[in-house]
Formats: sequence, C-alpha cells, structure tokens
Amino acid sequence: MSLLQRVARRLGNDRFLKLLRFYPPYFGAGVRVTRVAADLSELEVEMNLSAWNRNFVGTQFGGSLYSMCDPFFMLMLMMQLGEAYVVWDKSASIDFLRPGRGKVRARFEMPRERVEQLRTETDAQGKINPAFEVTVVDEQGEHVARVRKVLSVRRKGAAAEGRLAAAP
Repeated sequence: MSLLQRVARRLGNDRFLKLLRFYPPYFGAGVRVTRVAADLSELEVEMNLSAWNRNFVGTQFGGSLYSMCDPFFMLMLMMQLGEAYVVWDKSASIDFLRPGRGKVRARFEMPRERVEQLRTETDAQGKINPAFEVTVVDEQGEHVARVRKVLSVRRKGAAAEGRLAAAP
C-alpha cells in the first residue's frame, strides 16, 4: 500500500480527495475538488483561469484541462472496489471543443450499480478494460472538453494465478 493510500485510509476517501488541491500539480494549476459524495459515486472538480494555467492565447492550457480530469475515475473505482482489486489507467484521450475562458468544472459519476457490474465482470473474466467519459464545462454550461479514460481492472493475484494455470 502506497503512502497516499495509507493517508486516504486514515483521513477517509472523501476527505482525502478534497485535500488533493494541495497536491503540487493541482495546487499550481488551481484544481480543486469541490464536492465528493460520501459513497464516492459522484465527485466534482473546478479550475479557475489563472496565470499558472493560461496558455499563449489566453485560455485554459489543454494540459491543465486534462490534468483536472486525470485521476478521478481510477481513484473512485479503486476506492469503491476495495483492496482486493487492482485498478490502473490504461489509456486516455481528450477532445477540445471550445476555448476555456474562465472557471471550468467537471462532474464525475461512478454509480454503485456500475461498480457492482464491473466487479462481477472482473470476477468472471479476470481482467476488464471499462471506459468512462467526462465533459468539462464552463460557467455558462458550454462544453469545453471531453475526456475519455480506459481503465484496467483485475483482482489482486489474478495475473499470478493466470501464469500458474498456464504453466506446464
């Protein structure tokens, strides 16, 4: 278990996620977790336009738009599934839809029903690669960017079990 996982366990996952605003990359970009549902089914982040995340043409830097969305599907699923599962980011893409000219927000959803469906699929298949999508919006609700994440999910020890079963 990593240091950050131990801190999250001690503080509680929802409180830990809110404190990510002090994580150096987020602190510099001004990314803040503004709301976390107690059951981790929903999470909201926002980022103001500032000198630290403004690009050459005066709008939100694309890397900051992606960064504000990067870890949350993985963290939400990992925390809801528990220690018996391994969750990693597998791939990501971002579509820039319009310039971000001020504060932007993103709302992540990971309903318990979807988590239980993914748990069942992982247990049956050994490893799965579910996809998730979030839209970054501006203060008027206009779509600024769309981020798609693909995760890798498996039970802990499943890779070793597969290698042992395949051994002659």
